[in-house]
Amino acid sequence: MFFHSPPWDEVVYWSLDLETGGLDEHRDAIVSVGMVPVRAGTILLGEAFHSLVRPAGGMALGAPSIAAHQLTPGELADAPGLAEVIESLDERLREGVLLVHQAGVDVAFLKRAYRALGRRWPKPQLVDTVQLLLALAHRQRFASKTPEQLPTLNLAEARRELGLPEYTAHDPVLDALACAELFLL
Repeated sequence: MFFHSPPWDEVVYWSLDLETGGLDEHRDAIVSVGMVPVRAGTILLGEAFHSLVRPAGGMALGAPSIAAHQLTPGELADAPGLAEVIESLDERLREGVLLVHQAGVDVAFLKRAYRALGRRWPKPQLVDTVQLLLALAHRQRFASKTPEQLPTLNLAEARRELGLPEYTAHDPVLDALACAELFLL
């Protein structure tokens, strides 16, 4: 079935990155959120959203998380709780399309957060730059008639291969910006 879709640059995209206490959405906490909007094909850093998140009771940060994010339990103790952060995030999700790199991770954590708060997942339209990289590699295979080679799916490495600038990892606003730039490439 065909449907009318507006031109891509008439849609608002909210590039999102979550920093978490680990990769298990059932056990690990969201510790930081970053979002950057893409409006009319332009990244608007002045509208970026960032918040630390105080982990819910019982969700501890392990040493690997502290080393990766440079966030300690003491820094997160005074951060807004998940309910407050999800409220701000939800406003943005309802405005446009959710743009992420590796939807399997970020979306799983978001869905768990919504459930934990007794909220209904808004089911935003979703663009995953990992899926775009895979589609591009598949398309290039047919154009060059060479064996398909899987692309690099790590955000920093994919950006490097495509000639985009490098940013510090594990900063949610910079990672959201990195995802948005990759999308616009």
